[in-house]
Amino acid sequence: MIEPYRSDFNARFTSEKYEDLKRVMNERTRTQIEFRVAETPCFFPPELLQSMVTAGAELTHQLLDNPEYMQSSLDAIPAEYRVPNDDTHPHFMTVDFGLVRNEAGELEPRLVEMQAFPSLFGYQPLFAQAFKDVFALDPRLEYRFSGLDDVAYWSLMREVIVGKHAAENVVLAEIAPETQKTLPDFRIYEDRLGVRTVDVAKLIKRDRQLFYRNESDEVVRIDRIFNRVIVDELIRKKVKLPFDYRDDLDVEWAGHPNWYFRISKLSIPYLRHATVPPAVFLDDWFAGKGHDQLPEDPNQWVLKPLYSFAGKGIQFGPTQDDLDAIEVTERHSYLLQKRVQFANTIRTPEGLTQPEIRILYAWPEEGELTAMTSLIRLGRGLMMGVDHNRDKSWVGSSAGLYVSGDRQIHV
Repeated sequence: MIEPYRSDFNARFTSEKYEDLKRVMNERTRTQIEFRVAETPCFFPPELLQSMVTAGAELTHQLLDNPEYMQSSLDAIPAEYRVPNDDTHPHFMTVDFGLVRNEAGELEPRLVEMQAFPSLFGYQPLFAQAFKDVFALDPRLEYRFSGLDDVAYWSLMREVIVGKHAAENVVLAEIAPETQKTLPDFRIYEDRLGVRTVDVAKLIKRDRQLFYRNESDEVVRIDRIFNRVIVDELIRKKVKLPFDYRDDLDVEWAGHPNWYFRISKLSIPYLRHATVPPAVFLDDWFAGKGHDQLPEDPNQWVLKPLYSFAGKGIQFGPTQDDLDAIEVTERHSYLLQKRVQFANTIRTPEGLTQPEIRILYAWPEEGELTAMTSLIRLGRGLMMGVDHNRDKSWVGSSAGLYVSGDRQIHV
């Protein structure tokens, strides 16, 4: 997007360097990356990134400052997954934007979704740096926000994830982590923070405490959990846990599980912001509400389950039969939203490509919401997730680079 970086990268790209990039990433993450890595980073104007960082923060605070929403979001948590001892705010926020062109032809962000759940905070800055190293990019190109260098970035991540505890008493909990495509991200936290990655189904519960077995088969107490468990996956895979989410456990959460539900697609109908497309809950739609908010043409709608991840269950242009097929008791868990036609803006040797830009925020318990970095997904289909673009090239997981000059991008 910004020149001369875009043209220069395309001109100097070679398949050999791309293979080097993937090799370097496998080495630096001590694993094999299973999702598709894009051939290119994205070069963004800092003003555009700043607009998304600002919008994401405004949307987050709009929800937290809304007592009606906060109560509704608490009520929306299924009883069997409602965990005691909520935090006053989430430790992690991710806000996804696509880009559209306004009447003046300028690019503007539009909200795709937001989630109070950790994304690839470890992987993404390492990936951006790998692009710079392998392709010998301009050293002035940045990828972190808020004036953070590598030391400050990981100091803040340690504050949020490890807190005041010894690293051996902090675990990253996930469902069968060795099988997850996000395993490269987990390896980076192990290396940078010293935390252990554990299978949540293999934890040990004794009274109000949780434990794990270390490499020496010793039972170690858990003081804090970096929570990476997605409840939707827990349900789909029928995973049996050694504890009940409703238990009053003597453990802290880095990423309290309740926030997975409380800030999600559930939030969108409550938001009032220039970046947010109209949306209505499906049960409200059937009750006659929100019909004036959406286009008359169903081809301009998108149907989304509230709590799915990685694009599962999303349907473009749903028919009336599709809507009727959803059980009445389940309609409150779906969102009907105006479909946004995103602009093709990234020029590649195989044509223009769409970016979806995820802004990653961390929020320490005694600090402020802080913009950390961005995560980019490139795609040329209906769906932007890397799983939906695996058979294409110049798409997939990418990184956002910019030159800030004297002004830092921050909340």
